[in-house]
Amino acid sequence: MKTVTKKIFPVLGILFLLFLLAPLITSGDAKADTATGSAVNITAGAAVLIEGDTGEILYEKKKDTELVPASITKIMTLTLIFEALDQGKISLDDPVSVSEYAAGMGGSQVFLEPQETQTVNTMIKCISIASANDAAVAMAEKIAGSEQNFVKMMNQKAKELGMKHTQFKNCTGLDDTIQSGHYSSAYDVALMSRELIMKHPKISSYSTVWMDSIVHKTKKGESTFGLTNTNKLVRFYDGITGLKTGSTSKAKYCLSATAKRNGMNLIAVIMAAPDHKVRFTEAQALLDYGFANCSVYEDDFSGMNFEPLPVKGGIPSQITAYPGEKFSHTFTSEYEEKKIEKKVEYKTISAPVKKGDPVGAITYRYQGKLLGTVPLLARQDAIKAGYTDFFMAALKQLFKAG
Repeated sequence: MKTVTKKIFPVLGILFLLFLLAPLITSGDAKADTATGSAVNITAGAAVLIEGDTGEILYEKKKDTELVPASITKIMTLTLIFEALDQGKISLDDPVSVSEYAAGMGGSQVFLEPQETQTVNTMIKCISIASANDAAVAMAEKIAGSEQNFVKMMNQKAKELGMKHTQFKNCTGLDDTIQSGHYSSAYDVALMSRELIMKHPKISSYSTVWMDSIVHKTKKGESTFGLTNTNKLVRFYDGITGLKTGSTSKAKYCLSATAKRNGMNLIAVIMAAPDHKVRFTEAQALLDYGFANCSVYEDDFSGMNFEPLPVKGGIPSQITAYPGEKFSHTFTSEYEEKKIEKKVEYKTISAPVKKGDPVGAITYRYQGKLLGTVPLLARQDAIKAGYTDFFMAALKQLFKAG
């Protein structure tokens, strides 16, 4: 009995010591989780958080898993609509006639009738606020002639954006299945969301509207139809800029939420959440995490000396340069500003040079990593010197020497 007791006491002592150390061990693990982003508790099937300016991934969970996207498909639809606007192919005041095919879409809709006409501006409102399938198809037909042609444009754009786990079969996300070949991933949704919100920020003037209305004008007369935003975050989240919800029985609940604070743009994507409340709370948690762990560095070029640049065979023989754009970089962890390295480099320039021509660049690095560059532009013209100019320059030098 004494022998057994002697063996038990040391074991109990070790167990007691582990018990005392457990909080310290747990504390250390939690700190490591926070640093990597895994401290955000996401129950949805897939999720990703990226920073809009750099595209850097701040959080990921099954980001490349191919899933049913439902109406967040319309992010690509809206991207192509805004591209067409920028290219002058359509304007906000252009009329859009509704076909029987578009009017019969079903699902989320604003009950457009065949031959009804609405403006492009109204159609964008219907798609952004009410996730209207009928309006989405009507716009697809307006831009590409048919939904089928428009879908080809969607898939081409997806390739351009590097969306490797996406294929579109329609412009709405209605009745989509993996088997049908209509799918996307959380990261791909983030990529197309970034394209839309960063290159076409005007989308926010639509996607952040909580309630609005449109007027149906048909043979039956005029009637007002109310629009209510399906993205509940627009009601209360600080800095929200959009963007799009989606849900079907197959997709469950999806959301791409975008927000901007203090110059930082974040994009949080939630896919296959179990219910509508979870998609909003978990998207909010991702955005909160991102804003808490990101900071923006901006350079105003104060204190920088841009020396005159020689121009070979030019008059004048030297020109000055200036930064062609502002520089900012979003850091996703703590950084020391004094350790940011800035290097000014000029090209070898020969005349002629026009004002505004690129003549060099400022390169930014941090701990060996390239952050970005800013072009240096010529502040004035420099014409090409002729024989007379060289002769006169030689005479001046001669007289100076005398």
